[in-house]
Amino acid sequence: MGTFARSAALLAALASASAEFPALAAADSSPIPVEFESPLTFPQPLQGYLRIPAGGGPSPAVVLLHGCGGWRQLDARWGSRLAAWGYVTLTIDRFETRGIRYACTGNPQPAGAHDVYRALNFLVTHPSVDPRRVAVIGFSQGALLALLSVERGGLERNAKAKFGAAVGFYPPCLGLKDDMTVPTLIMVGELDDWTPARECRNLVEGRDDWGISREKGKGIPIELIVHPGAHHDFDIPEFATPRQLLGRHREFNQPALDRSIDAMRKFLYSTIGNKEKQP
Repeated sequence: MGTFARSAALLAALASASAEFPALAAADSSPIPVEFESPLTFPQPLQGYLRIPAGGGPSPAVVLLHGCGGWRQLDARWGSRLAAWGYVTLTIDRFETRGIRYACTGNPQPAGAHDVYRALNFLVTHPSVDPRRVAVIGFSQGALLALLSVERGGLERNAKAKFGAAVGFYPPCLGLKDDMTVPTLIMVGELDDWTPARECRNLVEGRDDWGISREKGKGIPIELIVHPGAHHDFDIPEFATPRQLLGRHREFNQPALDRSIDAMRKFLYSTIGNKEKQP
């Protein structure tokens, strides 16, 4: 059993969607391990870290989706920040219960798109969450899942609970249809050689690729921010010293992170709102 699983087991009384929800006593917004039951079609339970901001609720909430390398301290980097802004956050782990360490050589598993709605279904029944105000935020491969979850299609159409907004950090934009059902923000580095900015520009400008005939503006408009001089994983301080993975460049960029924080704070406030009266 992994470290996360052991932590979840120790907090089983707090960590099951079929049991009482984690106490509203998480007033300091510390992460609470949670494990929620999977539908019959998914034998693996889904795990995550839940943060509940101080001040009571119900509050707007965010589902956070990691990239192909796993957690990489995503909850510590973004969960803590968003909770400080007044959002309930749920950072889910798509890998551990499936025995995956990383998955950077291919596309996300098909089950990953359903994981996003499993997380949403958990959140919207939580007493600390306003079910009408939940956003999904993904990073790299997780950003693709975030965008797919709000792109018009069978998955979104058949979902009972709906997201109110979506944010994708450096997603692979090739193959998406520019037909989003909610306000969407995409942020990518100008020099990203893993998920190129040009593909995201093509997406928002309605250009054809992969044989997909796009209609510009058919869905709710996508806001695109291309950070000059930034590479893949520009928000991860661990890559202050640049690294290569599968021949791709990864590098932290403080100005790009600062602009991303400002852009996301304003975007979330304008779409799902928060406790702080921040413009």
